[in-house]
Amino acid sequence: MVIYNSCGQSNAGPGAPPAPELPVISVSVEPVNTYNEFTAALQGSRDIEIRPQVDGYLEAIYVDEGAYVRKGQPLFKIDARPYREQLNTATAVWLSAKAALENAAINVSKLTPLVQNNVVSDVQLRSAKAAYNAAQANVTQAQAQMQSAKINVGYTTITAPADGYVGSIPFKTGSLAGKTQPEALTVLSENKEVHAYFTMSEVDFINFKDDFEGATIQEKIKHLPQVELVLADNTVYPVKGRVELAQGQFDKSNGTISFRATFNNSSGLLRSGNTGKIRIPSQADKALLVPQEATFEVQDKVFVYALADSNKVIGTPLSVAGTSGRSYIVTKGIKRATRLFTRALTGCATAWLSSQNS
Repeated sequence: MVIYNSCGQSNAGPGAPPAPELPVISVSVEPVNTYNEFTAALQGSRDIEIRPQVDGYLEAIYVDEGAYVRKGQPLFKIDARPYREQLNTATAVWLSAKAALENAAINVSKLTPLVQNNVVSDVQLRSAKAAYNAAQANVTQAQAQMQSAKINVGYTTITAPADGYVGSIPFKTGSLAGKTQPEALTVLSENKEVHAYFTMSEVDFINFKDDFEGATIQEKIKHLPQVELVLADNTVYPVKGRVELAQGQFDKSNGTISFRATFNNSSGLLRSGNTGKIRIPSQADKALLVPQEATFEVQDKVFVYALADSNKVIGTPLSVAGTSGRSYIVTKGIKRATRLFTRALTGCATAWLSSQNS
């Protein structure tokens, strides 16, 4: 605490009031752990748009918005009656083609010994074989059409392609759904792992390249320590993550480059669309630390009262690189062993200091 006498008139008689007693500290260099924070947006490891592969009316919706589903679980049902009829037609065509193939095979079998015994011309046999080949091709074509019809029937039941959470469902039972509609039936978020996307400015990116070892960006990323995720309520997500990917180039519109950190989300606490901050730890072996209580701000700049030669007091602006606990990490403005007043000064102490500097 700053200790000084009253600003009123002294009882000792006329003259200048006695100087207040103002404790000072010497700035020291210490190793500190610091953090760089970057705003992040969260996405599931896969956000899958669920779209119909056949056209038709929604007959049933089996899940509700926000539900957790397993891979293969039915989500929607499209009216399958038109597609079953198409399958019945394709099956009938296939059976007819098989019968025609069998009849063509019988003709070839009947003509073969006759040609061998010179009873009939081999032209008839070649014609029969050509008809057999055509019938065989018809069977293959009919079988493909039948399989396609079976696939379309299967498409009328839309299932989950992965485990995850169901997003909003803008459609209702009875709505017309189609392959070409612009809006998906829903979006399924696979959240076993969550990606946190964040950006660095050009200056931050240069500092990142200087602070970590490696010849390439990917090698530098491998040397990054595990990162923390600070949630919107300023709590820290209990599981640490790793930075995995850097975008190949800067965005010309805002001068930033994108990174991605991945966090395990087995508890399901994180969801796509959440926001937060990525906190990347770093260590400074020699950092000038100034207690925040010894500083004051003027127009968004941080100042301290430093004690110079002949006990002259100077208000000195600081360049602050970050914080460590309740102290500022200072890069410019003061040097090691500089003596500072331990409290930001107000009242008559400030007036006294001003009078000493005038």
